[in-house]
Amino acid sequence: MDSLLQHLRFASDAELMALVGCAIVLVGALAGTMERRRLKRDDLQRVGWVPWLGIFVGCMIIGGGMLALSLPKVLVS
Repeated sequence: MDSLLQHLRFASDAELMALVGCAIVLVGALAGTMERRRLKRDDLQRVGWVPWLGIFVGCMIIGGGMLALSLPKVLVS
């Protein structure tokens, strides 16, 4: 655990951006799963209040952009 924290402390900006991008993509995948659950529910009269589709699209665009910007630098080093 200590070596992981030490690695994060001395990581480059590109590595940190890639890690945050991966985390945001995972949140987007969770939102996509929740959207599928909402669409397949039995009681269609129950209205949900969380905009899962918007969260999914936003997270995938932001996370994908962060990964696309950081990947060339991470792959070189």
